Amino acid sequence: MEEVYINALGTYLPNDPISNEEMEEYLGKINGKESRAKSKILSQNGIKNRHYALDKNQKSTHTNAQLAANASKAALKRSGLLENNLQLICTGTTQGDLPVPGFASLVHAELDANHCELANFQSVCASGIMAVKNAYLQIKAMEKQNALCVGSEFASRLFKASRFEAQKQKSIPFDTEFLRWMLSDGAGAMVLENKPNTNGLSLKIEWVDIKSHAHEQPLCMYVGQMDQPDGPLKGWLDYPDYETASSAGAINLKQNTRLLNKVVEVGVAHYFELIDQEKIVTENIDWLCCHYSSLYFKEPIQELLKKGGAHIPEEKWFSNLTSKGNTGAASIFIMLEELMYSGKLKENDTIICMVPESGRFITSFMKLTVVGNSKNTAPKYAIRKVEAPDLNVDSNPTSEWLVRQLTQIWIDFENKLLEVPIVKQIHQGTLSLDNYKLLLFDLRQQVIDGSQWISRAASNIDIGLFELRSAFIKHTATEHKDYQLLEKNYVALGETLEKIQLGQKNIGSTALSAFMFQQASKPNPIDLLGAMFIIEGIGKRLAGYWGNLIQDQLELEDNQVSFLTYHGVADENHFHRLEEALNHPLMNMELAKEIAKTAKTTALLYHLQLKELGNY
Repeated sequence: MEEVYINALGTYLPNDPISNEEMEEYLGKINGKESRAKSKILSQNGIKNRHYALDKNQKSTHTNAQLAANASKAALKRSGLLENNLQLICTGTTQGDLPVPGFASLVHAELDANHCELANFQSVCASGIMAVKNAYLQIKAMEKQNALCVGSEFASRLFKASRFEAQKQKSIPFDTEFLRWMLSDGAGAMVLENKPNTNGLSLKIEWVDIKSHAHEQPLCMYVGQMDQPDGPLKGWLDYPDYETASSAGAINLKQNTRLLNKVVEVGVAHYFELIDQEKIVTENIDWLCCHYSSLYFKEPIQELLKKGGAHIPEEKWFSNLTSKGNTGAASIFIMLEELMYSGKLKENDTIICMVPESGRFITSFMKLTVVGNSKNTAPKYAIRKVEAPDLNVDSNPTSEWLVRQLTQIWIDFENKLLEVPIVKQIHQGTLSLDNYKLLLFDLRQQVIDGSQWISRAASNIDIGLFELRSAFIKHTATEHKDYQLLEKNYVALGETLEKIQLGQKNIGSTALSAFMFQQASKPNPIDLLGAMFIIEGIGKRLAGYWGNLIQDQLELEDNQVSFLTYHGVADENHFHRLEEALNHPLMNMELAKEIAKTAKTTALLYHLQLKELGNY
């Protein structure tokens, strides 16, 4: 069975932090009156700041799915996994944006991922751990190689003052009032893979243990009106109409606070069982990430652990409840993300995650081991200013117009490239060796066509345009062996020549080559100078730069990146020949417009080629 690693984490906390004093400005004052219970509840839970996906008019600024997607993108940005190579998305939330369909479908729709498997978990705090366990087991059983797990909550919209005013109650029950000052919004995500990061730290998942106590305990946290919390079930759909259910408070989220101490007891009992099973050795714990809804419960947990001979020193506890708020299913993700990138972890550290849930009592634990080298972190590179390759052409209105057009086309092109997953990874220092191999594999299938379309273009240029024809022929002579250098790099990375030679074009490469051959087949295809501007510009401005970044972060030899680094030098000379061609005496505005259009089309298709890596 495979080992499973958390290789990247990301969070998304909407809008600016909100202090205790500002909370009612966002949730609203019910019937214009300040809450009497607010100050007492806040003094006990210890939360100082939280985030809401609401503005001060109680209007949503995001959907729950958008919170989850933003956290997912943050995690993917830190990982070596391309978004469109995701194989599984597992989500956990208390309430999605819609009753139907599942929350994972809504999150998938917000991402640029291709077809993949989905898994929804709807509970309360433990739903995030449920999502992690599903992904963990699938990767461990070699059903999947990677997965994205997300925990996300949008609780604040349940507590808007307008909801309670519509119920026409003199005051809201304490079981709802309590949660109004306890919960907040946010999302966290993690990327799981069957291999650890090549640079920096990963968290190896040793096991995940989840236990329900619903058969022993009454309802504690719930939505849906009951005759009594521990009596026969009467959900909101059992009311004659939605209005009656709403006015009765059936849509309210409630907490039976008298049962909360029981959550602590069953959670600690589960912890002791894991000790008896030898899954946990208290002395070996370096970090305890314990999700508790309020600081009020931390001391009882510590006291029970001490009485059971399993005391964990204060310095080993890690929580960001006071600064990030209680985000339910997202809390453990948000906690681990901060710890992961805090600089506090070192290789072989043991992390125990504890996530109790008060819904109808679920306790969950997860054991992680830190692997990798905290000092060997992937390098981060400064963002380079976007600018077009310099073009030195004659000073006349037509040439000046063309240079302006090509400059803007290039700037738009490079800005769009910065959002392509493989390019982001190169620039951020998170590129994996497998993704570099994929880049070479897909480029080769298009590069091999390069000299062929240039040759065809040259053969279709009239002899009267000798200088332009010569420019194309010279370009062919320098390009026709490029693919061989690329193949040598691929083989030097440990792959076989046969594998890359039998490869096929991805959908972007197919479109790019088809366009090039179509244009090259036309009489006097001078407009292909625009295509050469984009392709040679990539060589002059980007290829060598990318090659150096890749070599640095993956610690490669020269013969493993020489295709890219060579073009950073060689295409400087190629660019001079392009400039000579653009200075041809027969250049006119009609031809200049065609060159600009072909440059714009080539840029779009080249962008597509890199975006669709692996999509054949």
